[in-house]
Amino acid sequence: MAGPLPLGDPAPVDARLPADLPIDPAVPFSAYLHVPFCRVRCGYCDFNTYTSGELRGAKQEDYATTLISEIAIAERALGEAGALRPMDTVFFGGGTPTLLPAGDLARMLDAAASAFGLAEGAEVTVEANPDTVTPGVVRTLADAGVTRLSIGMQSAVPHVLSALDRTHRPENVQTAVAAAKDAGLAVSVDLIYGAPGESLGDWERSLDAALELDSDHISAYALIIEDGTKLARQIRRGEVPTPDDDLQADMYELADSRLAAAGFEWYEVSNWARSSAGSGSRQDNRSRHNLAYWRGSDWWGFGPGAHSHVAGLRWWNVKHPAAYAQRLAASESPAAGTERPGEEARMLERVLLLSRLAEGIAVEDLPAGNRSRVAGLIADGLVDPASALGGRVRLTLRGRLLADAVVRALTD
Repeated sequence: MAGPLPLGDPAPVDARLPADLPIDPAVPFSAYLHVPFCRVRCGYCDFNTYTSGELRGAKQEDYATTLISEIAIAERALGEAGALRPMDTVFFGGGTPTLLPAGDLARMLDAAASAFGLAEGAEVTVEANPDTVTPGVVRTLADAGVTRLSIGMQSAVPHVLSALDRTHRPENVQTAVAAAKDAGLAVSVDLIYGAPGESLGDWERSLDAALELDSDHISAYALIIEDGTKLARQIRRGEVPTPDDDLQADMYELADSRLAAAGFEWYEVSNWARSSAGSGSRQDNRSRHNLAYWRGSDWWGFGPGAHSHVAGLRWWNVKHPAAYAQRLAASESPAAGTERPGEEARMLERVLLLSRLAEGIAVEDLPAGNRSRVAGLIADGLVDPASALGGRVRLTLRGRLLADAVVRALTD
């Protein structure tokens, strides 16, 4: 289970936005649609997801209709605030969105597009586990307007998948990618490194397998042990070893080297996109939806536990699907709480997010009292000196490995 929701102020039951909210119509708008269902709970996962035995009154077959009710509330609230804008990106995340019938995902997308509109060239992504992808599913998604499939590969090595409690077979990934490409979808694959028992050779095998898929985008995330997860309990009991930081660093360096040699460029610490310089489509290979988060754009998160952000205002929904459905059945907003961080908190967040991007953060956007620390970060090999001379803080490879330390130096 995911951790507790943040503390915050009470959220209005009608989802009305404050009259003084400084909404900028030029800021891109995105939608996140959370599908909280999974067949099994992976041992490392702390996302707000539920297996069939944990739904306690919520019905998976009713979910699309319930979420569409929240879309109607959002349309009214944004319209009253003068904040209606077409969606630049849409992301179906989870959980496993493709556990729902593809027709349900299409209905949700159609409802959102009818409410807000889709910007020309909008990116529409659906996350999927490999064993839920079939040619029929991806054809339905493509016909509905989905442009991109993000496939949870995680590893190509059976014992690593087992350690992560993943249920798909490695060969299912290739089948899923082929089906997505045949339907004309762009493809991203997600990898996790540092699982218990995973060697550098295992990781190399997974990287090679991912590159053989000829995808457009690869994400590689270090395994993080989250409190409350099955894996955290196993480590606490001494059943599996704690991830080795040095080994994870070696794995990251190997990923960056292999991906760069294959024509991928890093654009965020854990994300690489296939370079297409000169073709006019380079940006399309990056996850524009994730860039919207990192750059602080506006988005509305639909579904249990989903978080939203509009013009500096943040709110989050009740976590359990049954509570979510009950709120919406009563024509009430499912929001559980809200907050409006001050300028200092927003600045710290900007540094945290923008510094992880290859484009970096402008020195002038750093807290004024901390700008002099950039010189020390250059001396430590964490920040690119030429970029800093040009007015931007950009991480070196060593800086990416120590990104949290860089953020602390720039914000403490």
